[in-house]
Amino acid sequence: MTTNVLILCTHNSARSVLSEGMLNHLARQFGRDVRAYSAGSSPSGRINPFAIEVLANAGVEVGDFRSKSWDEFVNPDAPQMRVVITVCDSAAEEECPYWPGSPVKVHWGYPDPSNAEGGDEKKRQAFELTRQAIAYRMLQLLLLPIEDMSNAELQGTLQRLAGN
Repeated sequence: MTTNVLILCTHNSARSVLSEGMLNHLARQFGRDVRAYSAGSSPSGRINPFAIEVLANAGVEVGDFRSKSWDEFVNPDAPQMRVVITVCDSAAEEECPYWPGSPVKVHWGYPDPSNAEGGDEKKRQAFELTRQAIAYRMLQLLLLPIEDMSNAELQGTLQRLAGN
């Protein structure tokens, strides 16, 4: 059975998209039955072009990304999530909707690469470093025996991976 993971950020334009892309890419590489989705509490309606660029440079298929609301994932016909991860502090502090199935929730915060000072090269570098940090943590998630873990075990392990 597929393990569905929802990754949340406020605008669903950078960190959550990087996370969705990397988790799906790595899951395919390692033959894991894990599917990532991303969404935002206040979606911007656009994906940051630097996010698309660094994902494409890492070999990730980028054709299907779109900025969307987390409301899409509370509908009865939405995939049931096993894990919900927030990747920005503001989304972590917001009142999340009720997620059907009571998934494991964890916060894995990353600084917003969109706020990098300097020109395009500095922003590009910030996005690449964020992508690498996210990829490392997503790989750690994929190395877990997720299917054999209870929600309590998974919760504790994911919090330890976050350093919490």
